[in-house]
Amino acid sequence: MNKIKVLVVDDSAFMRKVISDIITLDKELIVIDTARNGKEAIKKINEFSPDIVTMDVEMPIMDGITALKTIMQKSPLPVVMLSSVTKEGAEATLKALELGAVDFITKPTNIFKMNTEDMRIQLTEKIKMASRVNVSIQCIHPSRKVKSISNRSAPYKQNSRLKKIVALGTSTGGPRALQDVIPYLPKDIPASIIIVQHMPAGFTKSLAERLNNLSAINVKEAENNDRLLPGYAYIAPGGYHLKIIKASSDYKISLTKEAPVSGHRPSVDVMMNSLAYLELDNLVGVIMTGMGSDGAVGIKNIKQKSGYTIAQDEATCVVYGMPKSAVNLGCIDEVVPLQDIAETITKIVGV
Repeated sequence: MNKIKVLVVDDSAFMRKVISDIITLDKELIVIDTARNGKEAIKKINEFSPDIVTMDVEMPIMDGITALKTIMQKSPLPVVMLSSVTKEGAEATLKALELGAVDFITKPTNIFKMNTEDMRIQLTEKIKMASRVNVSIQCIHPSRKVKSISNRSAPYKQNSRLKKIVALGTSTGGPRALQDVIPYLPKDIPASIIIVQHMPAGFTKSLAERLNNLSAINVKEAENNDRLLPGYAYIAPGGYHLKIIKASSDYKISLTKEAPVSGHRPSVDVMMNSLAYLELDNLVGVIMTGMGSDGAVGIKNIKQKSGYTIAQDEATCVVYGMPKSAVNLGCIDEVVPLQDIAETITKIVGV
């Protein structure tokens, strides 16, 4: 079997050694070379033609974001970013995902913990997954340009009615894909949008802020006891499951630290199952790009409770895993391209 050829890019000699050693231990992977900065990485991509690149975000001479931009323009290939857990690191990572990086890994605060079993599994699995991605999808279907919104939804009025609840789940490729959905929802949409995006703690807040700046609706990282309001989108915070509970005449968000489900916390299944359990008749379930099958059971339960279900089509998915699993269960009403999801939601919900 041909091994997956990896170029490791990091300004730290220690990190280059640790990452290379982890990759080399996997029989499916091989490190073909390393680079100390983005400029050197571009040169070595042309020289060695790797299958995939691991790219540090912060480097001297040329940082990872600048290098990624050049790579995606001139010689597109899968890139997995290595990011710090700081707010600045989260914002830079989201920018990288927007530019076409397939996925990212957060460096532990203590770099000596990079060599733990969990980090080794995460790194090698993400490299293997990313190597199978067709990055031309990122180039063929670039994120649409959205201007910052100043005309935001008016504050919630007592006579405003929550007609629908839209539950949306996504993973790999999701941060970029969400920019093709949430900013295109009208400000007067009579629905709440509940989002689970597989991301670590800290990154979901930056994602919410980024989408909020682009959208007519209000987007926020969900907080415990938030009341569901029309014209609002709530993103589950990394590290917490999000459930919807009935509270008098309202619906509220409950955040829990229960065990991960299928390796995920937050989990799409947990969110969608909580809605299906309430036996509501005003649900819309949406499954978008992502690896694995999280959300397939949940969206099936939503369908069984007379909800309407949507899946992103294969042609526009970075990874056609989660939508495929849902489609295979026979519970999807409509399969649509990414750029049509916002319009489809709006049509079903009404304005």
